[in-house]
Amino acid sequence: MTTYTYTEARQNFASILKKAKKEGRVLIKRRDGTLFELKPVKSGKSPLDVKGIKSEITKEEILSILKEVREK
Repeated sequence: MTTYTYTEARQNFASILKKAKKEGRVLIKRRDGTLFELKPVKSGKSPLDVKGIKSEITKEEILSILKEVREK
């Protein structure tokens, strides 16, 4: 984990955000010794949650195809 001074963080904010994303978190230290943690927020969205498509195929046809494949 990397620690930056407040001044460094302010001057290099974009690169520090990238580093936080890559490493999971970075620390920022003020002159008075106060430490702050900067870390990315995890998305609540599943990578398997994909947008559907419109199709003319019916539910019965899909089930028939699945049944045929499973019998092989």
